[in-house]
Amino acid sequence: MTRLSSLCVYCGSRDQVDPRHRQAAATLGRICAERGIRIVFGGGRVGLMGICADAALAAGGTVIGIIPHHLNEIEIAHQRVSELYLVDSMHERKQMMFEMSDAFAVLPGGIGTLDETFEIVTWRQLRLHDKPIIVLNSAGYWRPFLDMIDHIIDSGFASRSIRQLFTVVDRVEDIIPAIQAAPVSMVADAPQRL
Repeated sequence: MTRLSSLCVYCGSRDQVDPRHRQAAATLGRICAERGIRIVFGGGRVGLMGICADAALAAGGTVIGIIPHHLNEIEIAHQRVSELYLVDSMHERKQMMFEMSDAFAVLPGGIGTLDETFEIVTWRQLRLHDKPIIVLNSAGYWRPFLDMIDHIIDSGFASRSIRQLFTVVDRVEDIIPAIQAAPVSMVADAPQRL
C-alpha cells in the first residue's frame, strides 16, 4: 500500500470549461483536506487549479503552490495557499512538485497538463520513480489521450506495459483509493532529483 501524505495535482488553468470538471476539482480538494492529504499544484488561482486549491483550503487543508516568476502574472499566483514558492523556470517548478509529492492526479487540462503528464509518465517508464499516477477521465475527457497511447502501442513505438504506468479512474472519489491500492515503490534506488 502506498503511503499518501502529499498529492500533486495536474490540471487546467482555464475557467470556461465543463462544469463537471470544475466539480471534480472541487471534490478532490475537499477530499484531500478531509483526509489530511496535502495538495501540491501549479500555484495559480484560476481554472481548475484555483478551484481545487480553494476547496481544499475551505475544508481546512494544506495547499502548496509552485509557480515560475514569468507565469505569476499570467496565471495570477494564488496568494491564500499555505505556502507559495516562486521559482525561476518551468523545469524547476516540475522538479519541486515531483519532490514534494507521493503521487500524482491528472485532472482535465490543456497543453501544460499534457506536458506534465507525459513527463511524469516517462520518468516512471525510465524507472526514475515509481510513484502512482492516476488519470481522472472526468466525463470521458481523456479518451483521446488514451486512444493516442493505444495508437503508439499499436504502431510499435511502445509495449502494452506502458498502460501499467498509470491508472485511469472515472470518478474523482476513486483517486485516493487507487493510489492507496498501488504497491509500494519497486524502484529501490530512485534518485531524489531527476
